Amino acid sequence: MNIPQHVAIILDGNRRWAKERGLPTLLGHKKGFEQARKITKYAAKIGIKYLSFFAFSTENWKRSKDEKLYLFKLYRLWAVKEFEELNKTGFRVIFSGDIDAFPDDLPIIFKKLIDKSKDNTGMVVNLCLNYGSKQEILRATKLALVDKLNPDDLSEEKFYSYFYTKDLPPVDLMIRSSGEQRISNFLLWQISYAELFFIKKRWPDFGQDDLDKIIEEFNNRERRIGK
Repeated sequence: MNIPQHVAIILDGNRRWAKERGLPTLLGHKKGFEQARKITKYAAKIGIKYLSFFAFSTENWKRSKDEKLYLFKLYRLWAVKEFEELNKTGFRVIFSGDIDAFPDDLPIIFKKLIDKSKDNTGMVVNLCLNYGSKQEILRATKLALVDKLNPDDLSEEKFYSYFYTKDLPPVDLMIRSSGEQRISNFLLWQISYAELFFIKKRWPDFGQDDLDKIIEEFNNRERRIGK
């Protein structure tokens, strides 16, 4: 079976999962993060090389203070656990988005994680935090202008070198949970030729079997890429 090289996932449905069970919505985020860690390890096991998670968008700053503080706490716990397990997992961790905008010591923790894992040769985990694709493209444009590039020297490859994801290949497979059928400003450039899967399950209910089924369907699709 052909395993997609780069899989990107929009983690959607944590709050609705909790509400449907009469639980505090914040517990939905906790369950969602636990599930993301399980899927990360399983993805590496089956041979996926690059895994991108859309965890916090540039629009998510509009959420309540309590929810944001809880999410930041989860990010800190996740980063600490990943840091402790890097020697065992061999993952390389990168971030897409403006991580310096996060409060307290989060940017420092994230950068330590990047630095410690930079030479690892295992699966690359790309956590998209404070990320928006339109903002990424605008940022890349500004960086290209700062470099005063000759327009004749600006190719797709050169332009992509200004992206957060410059070291990652294009996305092969994009998954969004919870039934919503939209991209929500996520990796717009990178998913140009990706196969898109929208599933009804809330993210906390998404398991290994679901990923297996999607990859099986991925193999049944013919990717012409313009041919």
